[in-house]
Amino acid sequence: MTYPPPPGGWHDPSAAAGPQSSPPADPTLPMAGNPIPTQPTSADPYAPADPYAGMKSGDPYAAPGYPPAGTPYAAPGYPTPGDPYAAAGYPAPAYPGYAPPSSKTNTLAIVALVLSLIGFTSCITAPIGAIMGHVARKQIRETGEQGEGMAKAAIIVGWILTALLVLLIIFYVVMIVIAVNSDSSSGY
Repeated sequence: MTYPPPPGGWHDPSAAAGPQSSPPADPTLPMAGNPIPTQPTSADPYAPADPYAGMKSGDPYAAPGYPPAGTPYAAPGYPTPGDPYAAAGYPAPAYPGYAPPSSKTNTLAIVALVLSLIGFTSCITAPIGAIMGHVARKQIRETGEQGEGMAKAAIIVGWILTALLVLLIIFYVVMIVIAVNSDSSSGY
C-alpha cells in the first residue's frame, strides 16, 4: 500500500532506495528566503507585563532613585543630583518610605503601666508603678527600646492615683479627728 506524498514535496529518506545524490540540508539555514523560526522560550507569552520591571534592583531594600550602596559617585545618606524630594543641604534618609526595624518594647514599661492601672482597685500598686515608670524611662533612653509612651502613662497614672490616695487618707484622718473631738465635747 502506498501513501500520497506529504504536502510541500518532502520525501521520506527511508523510502528512497539507493544512495543520495546530495548531502542533507542544514536545518539552521533558511530555505528559499523564509526566516529562521525562533526557538520557544520558557516565558509565557500571555503572562501580564510587570509594571515594576524597570524599577527592580538587586537590593530589595534599596530606595528607588538612589544609587546602590557603596558607589563611588554618591556619599552614603546623600541624595543623587536628580532626586526631587531631597532638601538642599540635608542628608536624605537611608531608606525613605521604609520604617526602621522595630526594636522590642521595654518590659519594665509594660509592668509599670499594669501596676499603675491596677492601682485603681488596690491603691498600693500605683506608687510602685510610678516609680517603675521612671526607671523604665531611664532604661529606654539608654537602650533605645520602645515603650516611652507606656512609661510616661505609668508615671502620670501612678502619681495621680497616689495623690488621690493620699488625699483620701488625709480626708479619713480629718473625719476621725472631728468625730473624736465631737464625742469628747458632748460630755458623756
